[in-house]
Amino acid sequence: MQIVFGPVSSRRFGVSLGIDLSPAQKCCNFDCVYCELTAAKPVAEIENSPSVEQVIAEVKAALAVHPHIDVITLTANGEPTLYPDLARLVSELNLIKGPAKTLILSNGSGVLDPKICEALKGLDIVKFSLDSAVQKTFARIDRSGDNIDVGELVATMAKFRREFKGELVLEILVVKGLNDTKVEFKALNAALNQISPARVDISTIDRPPAYPVKGVSQELLHELAQQISDVPCVIASAKYGDEKFELSKEELLELVKRRPQSENDVTNSFSESSKQNLHELLADGKIKIVDAAGTKFYRLA
Repeated sequence: MQIVFGPVSSRRFGVSLGIDLSPAQKCCNFDCVYCELTAAKPVAEIENSPSVEQVIAEVKAALAVHPHIDVITLTANGEPTLYPDLARLVSELNLIKGPAKTLILSNGSGVLDPKICEALKGLDIVKFSLDSAVQKTFARIDRSGDNIDVGELVATMAKFRREFKGELVLEILVVKGLNDTKVEFKALNAALNQISPARVDISTIDRPPAYPVKGVSQELLHELAQQISDVPCVIASAKYGDEKFELSKEELLELVKRRPQSENDVTNSFSESSKQNLHELLADGKIKIVDAAGTKFYRLA
């Protein structure tokens, strides 16, 4: 059971070393229509989670091989704030991270739990999703298992932002036919101004989703972004550094299992030996190429 994966080039945060806090199976309290993992019934906790000691040991080993990391990213096959010992893990990561920053990619719901909220304050960067500020749309996109009230969620995120000493980033993922209107973004703009994050990233579906939904054009993303005022707004696009990653076949299999890699990812961030390993895995039938709205991805066969 491998916990640490990557490094990968994150389109939002630079070179990232990932930590999968639910490596055995998807565990999430949402079942978002755009999720790049498989569809699954929402759950309230991560089952069979790795120990803090296991996580730290793998992170130390990975940092020894890949020292030039921008962020150490807490993620999961699902929602990382469901990890039962989050506060202690964050504390231990802060002791070994070196110049890297700690980051969590969360759906944001954990902020409603005071214990989780306190643990999040120990991180350098917290990324919450907020796909809609309209209750009906929020429910249709994020499909939470506990009937979250989006008004309460926004108010609690705003309180967290006032108390948090790190950087809070919000992400809006635009889904065609659901939250892609000016009315939706007017409501989101009001919520964003209430929360006042360091920035908001606006993106759309760019990897094969769990459900038959589609993304929107870059032109529409830019048009919708114009509805956001007084909050720094970024149309998310890939950020690639100069480093080319040396990845073994085993590391590649773990990587594409968790995050399908686009042709651009491979071209811009893989070393020649990594590309060769990828092509051999493709020839062996362990990895396959899928087409998602005109963009080709390498994923587990």
